[in-house]
Amino acid sequence: MLFYPAALPLSRQTLTYIAGIIRRHRKQIASPWRKLPPTRQALLVLAYLRKGETFAELAAGFGIGTATAWRYVTETVGLLAARSPKLRKALARAKKAGHAYVVLDGTLIPIDRVAADRLFYSGKYRRHGMNLQVIATPDGDIVWVSGPLPGAVHDLTAARIWGIVRELAAAGLIVLADKGYTGAGDHVRIPYKGKNKPESQKAANRAHAKLRSPGERANAQLKTWRILRKLRCCPWKAGELAKAIHVLQARENEG
Repeated sequence: MLFYPAALPLSRQTLTYIAGIIRRHRKQIASPWRKLPPTRQALLVLAYLRKGETFAELAAGFGIGTATAWRYVTETVGLLAARSPKLRKALARAKKAGHAYVVLDGTLIPIDRVAADRLFYSGKYRRHGMNLQVIATPDGDIVWVSGPLPGAVHDLTAARIWGIVRELAAAGLIVLADKGYTGAGDHVRIPYKGKNKPESQKAANRAHAKLRSPGERANAQLKTWRILRKLRCCPWKAGELAKAIHVLQARENEG
């Protein structure tokens, strides 16, 4: 096997943050000696999330077993995901920050599935995957990420399952969303529908899209972490991975 040096486009502060979480966790559970110190474990996890490296590749590069690499990643992703804000708290924080509105959008995390797995097939994206709901600020910073649902689930249905529509209404936030959220309620502003719309509605739709587009970039921000570009692990891990990445991306944005 060949080895080569590589770089991760992430800050030292993010590495230190994860290492601190790992160090405190080891102390809390009175963990015995491990082959990798906290900083090296943190680096391994970042390589997995950002680069999408396989466990076999990580194990070879860090001089550990494949099963050990899997355990390190699983442990750390769980610790990070646990720090992702709950929906109500995230919306309260967005309200306090004084954002004029928030953007609600769904995204599909692609997975490996055969054509027979209709439950996971998204007609909107024409591929198999897991549906995640993302709330973002007007600047595109992620406010909250949902858990996963099969790709066949409609965005509005997913938003209702996770209680997003109800919590947004309770928070009193103005919400911009695409036509997939038709029927969500008056507090969720969607574009005008139908053909042969008057010019005033066309202009309103253009303005709506212009305001919504920066927020929708939050989904693209998630997928700069290559592990979410196509999952090779259990599809139901999509939400935990996205929540862990949300925590890390917030640290990067603060830096």
